[in-house]
Amino acid sequence: MLKASSAARRAALWCTGAATAITAGVVVPAAGTASAAASTATPAPATAVQWSPCKPDTPEWAAWKGSECATLRLPVDWARPDGPTFELAIARRTADPAVRAGTLVFGPGGPGDSGVERVGKGHARFSPEVRRRFDIVSFDPRGVGGSSPVTCSPELLAERPSPNLTSQADFDATVAYNKRLRADCRANTKPVGIVDHLDSGQTVRDLEAIRVALGEKKLTFHGSSYGTMLGAQYAETYPRNVRAMVLESVMDHSVPTTRAFLKTGAAAGQDLFDEFVKWCEADAGCALRDRDVRAVWKELRAKADRGELATPPRLAGRLGPRLTSSDLVNLVAFRAFYQADFALLANDIVDMETREASGPPPRLSPLPSAVPVFCADWRLPVRDHREYASLVRRMNRTAPDMPNLLPLRLMASCLGVPTANPQHRLKPPARIGPPVLLVNAAHDPATPHRWAASVARQFGRKGVLVTYDGWGHGSATDGPCMTNAVDDYLIDLKVPARGTHCPAVS
Repeated sequence: MLKASSAARRAALWCTGAATAITAGVVVPAAGTASAAASTATPAPATAVQWSPCKPDTPEWAAWKGSECATLRLPVDWARPDGPTFELAIARRTADPAVRAGTLVFGPGGPGDSGVERVGKGHARFSPEVRRRFDIVSFDPRGVGGSSPVTCSPELLAERPSPNLTSQADFDATVAYNKRLRADCRANTKPVGIVDHLDSGQTVRDLEAIRVALGEKKLTFHGSSYGTMLGAQYAETYPRNVRAMVLESVMDHSVPTTRAFLKTGAAAGQDLFDEFVKWCEADAGCALRDRDVRAVWKELRAKADRGELATPPRLAGRLGPRLTSSDLVNLVAFRAFYQADFALLANDIVDMETREASGPPPRLSPLPSAVPVFCADWRLPVRDHREYASLVRRMNRTAPDMPNLLPLRLMASCLGVPTANPQHRLKPPARIGPPVLLVNAAHDPATPHRWAASVARQFGRKGVLVTYDGWGHGSATDGPCMTNAVDDYLIDLKVPARGTHCPAVS
C-alpha cells in the first residue's frame, strides 16, 4: 500500500491572548493585489505577541497541550490601514531552546485549512529535526477558522445548484445564485466588508505583519498547496525579507484561462486514476486484482447517477447514506488520491459494489465556505451555457474516468463573482531574493507537477524544484531523500542540485 499523508481537519477553536495591533507606518497606494503591495512600506514594528495556552473547543483538546495561541489585530483592507480591523488567529509550538534556529511560519492550504489547528494538534507535517530547531508558527487566513470566518445562511447554502448545467436558464440561475450567496455571506461575516478583502494579495500583507510581530528579521516559510500561492506572492512582493521558502505541492497562479485551469486539473485527476489502475494490475494487495477496474468504476458512477449508490461506512456520517456521482469522484476517489492510498479506494469500491443503498435520495455535498477566497484569486470567466458545456466536454474528454472534478465545481461557484487578485506570472526576484525550494510529487491529483515546474521557471535561476517520484498531495517528508533535502535547506540554507529526484517510498 502506498504511503498515506494526513489531511488537516477543521475545528472551531478559541485563541487566547491579547490582540497585537499592526497598523502603523503603512502606506498602500492600491488595494487587493500582490503587485500593488510590492511598492508599499513595511508595517512598523509592534509590541511582542502575547502568547498563552490554546483552549480549543474540540473533543481533541488534549492533543493541543504545549501549543500557544494569540491574535493580531490587522486592517481589513491594507489600502486603508486606519480603517476597520479584524483579529487574525495565530498559534505556535516552540523549539528546543538549546538548538533553536529561529521561527518557521507555515502557510496552510485549502483554501480553508486552519493553520492554528495544524500547529495546535502537533505539526506532524515537519520532521523531528525541523520541529526541534524552529518555533513552528501558523495562522488561520482571513475568512477561515478563528480569523473572521466566512459565515453564510445555512438555508441558502443548501440551495446551491448542481454544476451539471443543462441550459442557459440553468447557467443564468447559477450566476444569480452566486451573487445572492456572496451578498448573504458579506452581510453575515463580521466585520462587514471583510468578504471583499479575502484575496491572497491581502494575505501577503498579513504574513508580513506576522513576521514583524514575531520580531524576525527575515521570514522562514513553508507553504503547502494553496499556501504556495501565498508564499510565491510574498517572495515576489518582499524578496528582501525572505530567509528561506519551501513551496510544497505547488499552485501555479499564472494559468491564464478557464480552459487551461480546467484541463490541467482534469489531467491531474485522470493521471492518478491511471496510476491506480496500474497499481491494481500489479499489486496483490488490491481488492480488485484481476478485474476490469475501469468497468467496475463506470458501473458505480452509473449507479450513483441513478441514486442507487450506498456511501462507504467510513464516510456515511459526513455524506449521508447515498452518494452522488460527483461526490463519488471527488470525495471518495480524489481524496484517496490525496493520501496516495490506493488500497483504501479499492476496498471502498468493493464495499460500494455489494452494499444496498437505503435512506433519502443523495444530495450534492456543500462546498466549503472558503470558496470566496478562491473566487477572489481566480478569474475564470464563462460567457454563457454554450461555452460552459464546451468546457465540461473538454474536461471530461481529458478525464474520462474522473468527470466533474472539483475544479469544475469551483469554477461554477465563481460565475458572476468579482476577482480582486487575478492570475499573473510572477515578477522574479532573481537579483535580490534567496533561492526558493519547490517540492512536488510526480503524480499529484490537485497540484500537477507541471504547475511546480512552471512556478520554478517563473522564479528564474532562484527557483529549484525537487521531484518526488511517487504519488499524493504533499511530499516534503516522504522518505529520507525528501526529508533531508527540505531539512538541509531550511536549517543550513543548503540548496539541492537542480533536477533532483527522490524515489517513491512504500
